[in-house]
Amino acid sequence: MSLLALVDAVKESALADLKTAADLSALEQTKGSYLGVDGRFTTLLKQLGTLPKEEKPAAGKAVNAAKMAIEAALANRRSELELKAALPKEPTDFTLPGRPRFLGRLHPLTQVTDDIVRAFRKLGFAVADGPEIEDEYHCFDALNTPADHPARDAQDTFFASENARSTSANPVGDHLPLLRTHTSSVQIRVMKSQPPPIRIIIPGRVYRRDNADATHNPTFHQIEGLYVDRDVTMGDLKGTVEAVFKELLGGDTRLRFRPHYFSYTEPSLEIDFTNPLVKKLGKDWLEIAGCGMVHPQVFENVGYDPEVWSGWAFGFGIERIAMLRYGITDIRLFYENDLRFLNQF
Repeated sequence: MSLLALVDAVKESALADLKTAADLSALEQTKGSYLGVDGRFTTLLKQLGTLPKEEKPAAGKAVNAAKMAIEAALANRRSELELKAALPKEPTDFTLPGRPRFLGRLHPLTQVTDDIVRAFRKLGFAVADGPEIEDEYHCFDALNTPADHPARDAQDTFFASENARSTSANPVGDHLPLLRTHTSSVQIRVMKSQPPPIRIIIPGRVYRRDNADATHNPTFHQIEGLYVDRDVTMGDLKGTVEAVFKELLGGDTRLRFRPHYFSYTEPSLEIDFTNPLVKKLGKDWLEIAGCGMVHPQVFENVGYDPEVWSGWAFGFGIERIAMLRYGITDIRLFYENDLRFLNQF
């Protein structure tokens, strides 16, 4: 029998065997018996070299056509068997209800942030935002925090590079880029971009070189507020924060204000609070925030006349509110992405 006749015979045999392969395993065995190293069709290919020169073109064309036909049949049969394997083994009742798709939940920190923002929006505050990669000017200098201030200590700050220069949106001078240590930098950006009056809150992520433990983390979330207008007083500050904390922590929450020091406010205050939750923890008061009247030097740094404008600013940690609200004792739980923890909220 000639080689061309053998090619046709092997092709027809291969097509028939592929069509009757019962499953994917049988299909692979059939493929090997024809196209494997010692397969029948592979053996024919090896005989091409023994043909006379004048017969090789026709024989090669026939062999290639047969191989393409076998490979196409193999691919079609594999698709059929894969579909068959994917079908359910038992009859399907399509009248049964479908499987519900469960929606995700907001992270507890997002929930608390939304509640805080909602409380301030009721009082007419807008939300502002700014870059997390800042420069020394916006993060420290403009906030009346000179280079020798403890807050500028490298142990408390993540600098992007000792040699790099500012890459922030609005670089000022020749300042090192750093990860912001507070969202107060956005206060500077807003005041430099628009005239008073200003009434904003700034939620966002901040970074400090803290060792992670139950109450500290190098990355955490903070919300700060700024109110600038004519004749703004400490009474406006106390009334605002009292209304917000009562909404966040309960109507029976009481606040007290203690003198403190911040370089960008004068006078400066720490805020403590008490409510039944604090009593349950065996304490009389817990520190919750810092605040004060905006320092005149800060106003001068942004081009505001401190003889005309006055204002106050505050700041507190969002994690702290969430931990108090939900009775969480370890701040690291917020960042571990453990669904057993997150599904409780």
